[in-house]
Amino acid sequence: MAGEARVFMQLAVADLGVTEAFYGGILDVSVERALTSPGAPEHLVMEQDGCVVIFVEESAVVQAHPILGDRFNVYPKGVGLTLHFRVNDIEEISDALDDEGLEILYPLERKPYGTLELWCFDPDGYLVVLEQPVKSGR
Repeated sequence: MAGEARVFMQLAVADLGVTEAFYGGILDVSVERALTSPGAPEHLVMEQDGCVVIFVEESAVVQAHPILGDRFNVYPKGVGLTLHFRVNDIEEISDALDDEGLEILYPLERKPYGTLELWCFDPDGYLVVLEQPVKSGR
């Protein structure tokens, strides 16, 4: 296959502002409001290392694809999907998650394979795994 492989995925969220605050504010990941064409739904774009995650409000997805409306009520978001991030300042992120009352599945822990790791849920229930390499001698 010629060219660079890229992965795109779209995630439905309840509120773009809340999503932007979580990923861009708490996790300090680059998330941008995309310029949209007339009639296209507003969305956020998070791009890293050839992977692009597009966040679109659930209401816009249902408006464009009404057949999906019932599925959003039957299947909770995030089941079987995990987003992994390598971050800096994981201790500050852990504190911010606590301050915001966000659900933490596994609290911050030093792992034997050389990372600090924390598992949490984003505001829409998507599982997020955060890791930060441990510096030598620490």
